[in-house]
Amino acid sequence: MASTAGYAHSDAFDQGCLQVGEIHNLYYAQYGKPNGKPVIFVHGGPGAAAGKTFTCFFNPDVYRVVMLDQRGAGKSTPFMEIRENTTQLLIQDFETLRERLSIPKWHMVFGGSWGSTLAIAYAEAHPDMVGSLVLRGVWLSRDLDDQDHSVRRHMFPEDWEAVINYLPEAERSNPYLAYCTRLLSGDQQVALEAAKVWNRWVLIGGSLEMPKEDPLWLLENEDFLLSCKITAHYFLNSLFLEKGQLLRDVKKIQHIPTSIIHGRYDVMCPPKGAWDLHKALPQSNIFFNRDSGHATMDPGNFKKLLEVCDAYGADQF
Repeated sequence: MASTAGYAHSDAFDQGCLQVGEIHNLYYAQYGKPNGKPVIFVHGGPGAAAGKTFTCFFNPDVYRVVMLDQRGAGKSTPFMEIRENTTQLLIQDFETLRERLSIPKWHMVFGGSWGSTLAIAYAEAHPDMVGSLVLRGVWLSRDLDDQDHSVRRHMFPEDWEAVINYLPEAERSNPYLAYCTRLLSGDQQVALEAAKVWNRWVLIGGSLEMPKEDPLWLLENEDFLLSCKITAHYFLNSLFLEKGQLLRDVKKIQHIPTSIIHGRYDVMCPPKGAWDLHKALPQSNIFFNRDSGHATMDPGNFKKLLEVCDAYGADQF
C-alpha cells in the first residue's frame, strides 16, 4: 500500500542515453519492477524534466516506470537545444524508446499540463501502443491566452501588472511575443532578465496550498530560468500542433481507458479544457478536485492520481 506520500522506489534499475537524430541525446531511467506493467511518465514544460520524485504514483511491485527527459530538457543533451525540437519529434522519441526497451505496448501513458498535451498527441499518433491514459491538468493547446492568462491575470492582477510593466509600452499588446523574443534573442543577459520576470509569473498560483518551500527560490537558479527558452520556442510555434488538432483527432483514442484529474481551481490550465476533453471522450472518467489547483502535489490531485494508478495497475489493457 502507498503511504500518504505515495510509493517509495529504489534507485533506477536501468538508465542510459538514447541518441535521436544528429543532435540530441535523451536521458532515460527505469524504476520499479523490471518485468512490470510499463508506464511512461510524460513531463511538463515544455522544457521541464522527469525524475525519481514522480515515481511516487506507481506501485513498484506492479509497474515498470520509464522516465524520459524530452529534447533539450533535464539531463538530456544539449541542454536547451531548440534545433530539431518539435512535438512530432518528441512523439517519435517515445516510440524509439519503447522499441529500444523492447516494450510491446505501454500499459499507461501518464502526463500532466504540457505532458497531458503531449500524451494525447502521442496516443492519437500511435493509438495501438497505448493501453490507458492518465491526464492531469489538461491543456488542449488551443488559444494560449484562452487557456491560461486570461483567467490568471484577473486573479493575480498585481503580478500580471509586473509582467506587463517590464515591457516597453509598444510591446505590451502582445506580451507572449515580447517575452519569447527576448528568451530566444541569443543575448544571455537579456534572456536571463526576461526569464526572471516571466518565471516569477509562471511560479505564482500553481498550487492552491502554500508549498512547504517557497518556489520563488528557483528564480536564482540559472538553469531553471533558461529552460523556458524551450517553452518560448514551442509557444512561438503554437506547440507545433494545428489549431484544434487534439479534439479533432480524438476519435482515434475513443477505445483507450482514460482518466482525467483536474484541480477545480486550476488557474494555469482552467477546467474547461478537461471538461471539453471528457465530453469528446464520453467513456472517460473525470475528477474535479475542490482542494486543488494546477499542482500535481495538491492534496486532491495527488490522492486521485494514486487511486487511479492503483486501479489501472489491477487491469489488463
